[in-house]
Formats: sequence, C-alpha cells, structure tokens
Amino acid sequence: MIVALLVALASLGIWLRTSSLVQVDDVTVTGVEARQAAEIRDVLTIAGLDMSTLAVDEQALRDAVSAYPIVRALRTSTDFPHGLRISVDVYEPVAALQHGNTLTAVAFNGTLLRGTVAKGLPVVGAKRRPPAGRVEDAETLRAIEVVSTAPTALRRRVERVFRSTRGLSATVQDGPKLYFGGGRRLRAKWAAAAQVLADAGTQGTSYVDVRIPERPVAGGFLPANVIDSPSTLG
Repeated sequence: MIVALLVALASLGIWLRTSSLVQVDDVTVTGVEARQAAEIRDVLTIAGLDMSTLAVDEQALRDAVSAYPIVRALRTSTDFPHGLRISVDVYEPVAALQHGNTLTAVAFNGTLLRGTVAKGLPVVGAKRRPPAGRVEDAETLRAIEVVSTAPTALRRRVERVFRSTRGLSATVQDGPKLYFGGGRRLRAKWAAAAQVLADAGTQGTSYVDVRIPERPVAGGFLPANVIDSPSTLG
C-alpha cells in the first residue's frame, strides 16, 4: 500500500513538473545591454518558454546562448506559477585583439568576444591567429592583462599595448609612452603611472617608466611646439 502511494505521488510530481499549471509564459531577461542584447534576450525567451517553473533546464539555456561568447554565466529564479527570470552575466570587452587587419574584442581572460564592437578599445597585437574562442599565447595574455588592470579612467585613454626594448609598454591618448617591464605588480605600476601623469610638472614628457613602481621615472621632455603632435605617441 505504501509503495503504491509513493509511486502515485512520484507520478503526480512528474506530471506536475510538465503541466500547463506551471508552464512558463513570462520570461524576463536582465543584465545584458551589449550589441547583441536583443538577440540574446530572444533566444533565452524562446528557450525559457519551453520550460516549467518546476523544471528549469539551465543547461538548455546555456546551450541557447552558446553562439554569444560575451555571455559569461546565467542565473535563474522563478516566480511561481508562470514566471522565469534570467540574469545574464556578461564579459566586459577590455581590448581589441589585432591579427592582420582584423580587430576582435577580447575579455580580461583572453576570451574572444566575436560580434562585440572592438572600435575604440585599446589595441593588443597577436603574432598568430588565436584558436577559436580564446587567446592562449602567454605574451598576448600579459598584454591584455596590462589593459585590464588599468584604472577605468586611464584605460579609456590607452591606445595600444605592445612589447618594446623596455618590456610591456603602452601608448595613451595625449600622453607619454608608459613602460611596465614585466607582467608583475601591474596594479602598483598603474597607480604609479597615474600619480606621475597627474603631476603638472611632468607635462610634455615622452615616457613614464614604472618598471619599479616605487621609483617611477618621467623623461624625454619634448619641445613645447611638438608636445601636442600625435606623432609623439608612437
């Protein structure tokens, strides 16, 4: 008798999970404002409407947005009996990876954000075409890290990160070249660079060397008539 009752309850539970009584008919998608936002909301809504509030298939939702690399993660919650809320966690594009004449937006960890606008992002060169989906070259990843660790206000001014005779280096809009050396202590180096750049006495320098962040060096003062010339930025 007890066994029969348990079987009946289990069958009822299975029926209820797929019943129209708990069918999702209202999907709310938040957290995505990127170029592909409308498409991402559409595919998640279509996938969500095939579910019930008692049986949300998160893998099916992840599969639905697999073609959009900007989507980092999804979180779901339900509003019983018919509501499904999906919060989208997206990657922030921090740099534009350049290979040949192609620019591809890239996240802090090297994830290629194909379909995301790359114009206006700091440029990082790649010696070879990265495999689909992610940058794996260590040198390129270090250059991306230089950009991603920059304070927000300074990151907007970074034009390019490259390797010079002084190691990792960057050019900034209306400013000097920045020499970082190796890829360690980047946040401390950016803090030192910001402090030097904020000092009016360093205006007109052609470079700021923060390889030793405790002892930043500004040098190569330019003649006043070429301080504002774009060619001085390299």
